[in-house]
Amino acid sequence: MEHVNDPQEGISTERAFEADPIPSLSETITLRSLVLSLILGASLSAVAMKISLNSGFLPPLTIPAGLIGFYLSRALIRVLDYFEVAHLPFTRQENTVIQTCVAACSAITFSGGFGTYILAMGKEAAGGDIGDGKNIVEPSIGRLITFLFLVSFSGMFILMPLRKVMIIRHGLTYPSGMATAQLINSFHTPQGANNARQQVHILFRSLGGTIFWNAFQWFFTAAKGCGFRAFPVFGLEAYKHGFYFDFCMTNIAIGMLCPYIITVSLFIGSVISWGIVSPYIAAKEGIWYTTELSTATLGNMRGYKVFIGVSMILADGLFNFLSIMLCTLCAMYKRRRQPMQGQDGSDGDSDMQLPFHSLNAAEQQKTMQSFDDRRRAQVFVRDHIPNGVSILCYILLSALCVVAIPYLYPQIRPHHVALIYLAAPVFAFCDAYGFGVTDMNLSSTYGKLAMLLVGSVVGCDNGGVIAGLVSCGIVMATMCNSNNLMQELKTGYLTLTSPRAVFISQAIGTGLGCVINPVMFWAFYKAQDGDTNLFDAPYARVYRGIAMLSAGGKGLPLHSLWLCKLFFALALALSVFRDVASRKQWRVAPYMPSTICVAIAFVVPARMPIDMFLGSLVMYLWRRADSGKALTFSAAVASGLICGDGLGNLLSSMVALTHATAPMCIKFVSSSENVKLDAFLATLTRT
Repeated sequence: MEHVNDPQEGISTERAFEADPIPSLSETITLRSLVLSLILGASLSAVAMKISLNSGFLPPLTIPAGLIGFYLSRALIRVLDYFEVAHLPFTRQENTVIQTCVAACSAITFSGGFGTYILAMGKEAAGGDIGDGKNIVEPSIGRLITFLFLVSFSGMFILMPLRKVMIIRHGLTYPSGMATAQLINSFHTPQGANNARQQVHILFRSLGGTIFWNAFQWFFTAAKGCGFRAFPVFGLEAYKHGFYFDFCMTNIAIGMLCPYIITVSLFIGSVISWGIVSPYIAAKEGIWYTTELSTATLGNMRGYKVFIGVSMILADGLFNFLSIMLCTLCAMYKRRRQPMQGQDGSDGDSDMQLPFHSLNAAEQQKTMQSFDDRRRAQVFVRDHIPNGVSILCYILLSALCVVAIPYLYPQIRPHHVALIYLAAPVFAFCDAYGFGVTDMNLSSTYGKLAMLLVGSVVGCDNGGVIAGLVSCGIVMATMCNSNNLMQELKTGYLTLTSPRAVFISQAIGTGLGCVINPVMFWAFYKAQDGDTNLFDAPYARVYRGIAMLSAGGKGLPLHSLWLCKLFFALALALSVFRDVASRKQWRVAPYMPSTICVAIAFVVPARMPIDMFLGSLVMYLWRRADSGKALTFSAAVASGLICGDGLGNLLSSMVALTHATAPMCIKFVSSSENVKLDAFLATLTRT
C-alpha cells in the first residue's frame, strides 16, 4: 500500500508546522479570505463557463485556485504591512478555505449543466425536431438561480455522516485533493513560496498576453466568418470540412494539460468522424434525409453524428460504471473477509492485488501510528457537524425540492423527484468511493442513467425530454457537490483545516456559484445572437439526443438507430480491449485510444481536436528542450492561457451586448474567388 498521507516515506510534513498553533474558526474564515474568494470565484467562473460552453467538461481548477489565492493573499499582506495595518498571519488553513470556496463556486459551471442539460432544453439544441412546447424550455435566469439553490446544497449534507469513514477509516486518496494539499503545504515554506511566486508571475504574463491577443482579434471580426478564427491553415478545401486552426487559446492550453493519448484519441476520432463518416452520410443526402432541413436540426447529417457519439459515450459510460461497481463490491468483500483470515493465522489472498489498495486494514493501522496521521486525525474529529443535523438538513432540502422543482419544470412529477432523492445516498456513496480512488467523477454517468429512466417513464408526449434532463440535473448537482466536498475535506485533513471551516467555505462558495454562474451564463447566452458565435456547446446536443432516445425516439433520422447499435458495439469492444490490455500490461496498452475521446470527436467541431493536438505538440517539444522548466511552469502557462481566454471572451460578450461592431473584416478566399471579387470591386469603383 502507498503511504497516502506522506508522499515521501520517512519524511514528516507536520513536523515542519509543529510549532504553529491551529487557528480557530474565526481566524480561518476571515474577511480577507471571503473578499479574495469572491474575486477569484467570479474570475475563475468566467473561465470555467467558457470552457464548459465550448467543450461540456471542466478541468480541475483547485490547483490554480490555491496558487492564485496564495499569491493574492501575500500581495494583500504586503500592502497592509506597508501601511502598517494590523492583520492576522496568513496560514495554510486560510489558504485552504480560499481554495475550497473558489473551487466550489467555479464547479457549479459543470454541475449546473450550463453547457449540457440546461442548453439541451432549448430550441437551439432541439433543432426543430420536436415542435410541441412540452419538450422545449428556454433558459431563464430566475429559474436557473432558483433551481441551482434547490439542488446544489442537498449534496453537501448527503455524505457528511460518512466523512470519517471515507477519509480516515478507508483512507481514500482523492488524488486531486491530495495534490492540492501538498501544494498548499509547500507554499508555506520558504522554498515553496519562492517557487509559487515564479509560477504566478508566468501565469499573469500568459494571462495578459492572451487577453491582448483576444482584443487584437476582435478588431477584425466585423461579420460572421471574419477574423483569425477562420484561418484556413490546411487549405480552403480542408476548411470547408471543418479542418482548420482557430487560435483558441483555451483548447491549446487544455491540450498542454491533457495526456498525449487524450489529444491523439480526439484527433483520431475527428479524422474518423469528419473524414470518413461525414462523407459517407453526405452521400446519402436525399435518400436517408431531405435536403430541405435546416442545418440546425437533428434530422440531417449532424443528427446522425450526434447519435453515433451518444451511443459510444453510453457504451463507455456503461462499461466504466459496471467495472467500478464490480471493483467496489470485490474490495468491500475482501475487506470483510480479511479480519476473519487474520484470526485463522492465514494470509488468504495476500498475494492478490486489491482493486483499492487503501482498504488494507493492517497497513491502515500501521500508517495511523505516524505522527502526521495522529495529528491530522485529532484535528479532523475535533470540529464536526453532528450527524443528526446533516441527516435532518438533507431530508428538509429533499422535501423542498420535491415540492418546488415540479413547479419550475411541470414535466417532471413530484414522485419522480422523491424517488431520485431516496436513491441518491446509495449512489452518491458509490460515486464518492470511486472518485476517492480513481479521481474519476461519474456523476454525469449517473445523471444519464436517471435521464433514461425518467424520460422513458414520462414519455415524449408528456414532456419526457425535459423531465429526463431535469432528473439528470438533480443527480449531477447532488453527486458533484458531495464528491467535491469529500475532496475538499481530504485537502483540509492534510492541511490541518477544521472540517467545519471546510464545510462553511464550501457552502459559501456554492452560494456564490449559484448566483455568479447564472449571471455569467446569461451574459454569454444573450451575446450568442445573429453573427456572434461565442460557443459551440456540443454536449448540449449530446444530452438532447440521449433525452430523445429515452423519451421514445421521436424525430430520429432514418437508419440512425442501426448506426447507433453498430458504433455502440464497436465502442464497447474498444473499452473492453483497453481494460484487458491495461490489466495484462500489454505493450500496446499505453497506445490504445480513449473510447470517450473518440466519441466526443463526433459531436465537437474538428477544429477543437486540432487546437488540442497543437497544445500537446507544444508541450512535447518543450519537454524535449527543457524538461525541468516544462514540468515546473507548464501548468502556470496553461492556466494563464485558459484564464486569459475566458476573461477575454467575457469582455467580448459584454461588448456584443452593447451592439458594438468591429471596424474591419479579414476573410480568406481562393484565387479564383479573389479574381471575381477584384472585378466586382472594380465595377463599384467605376460607378
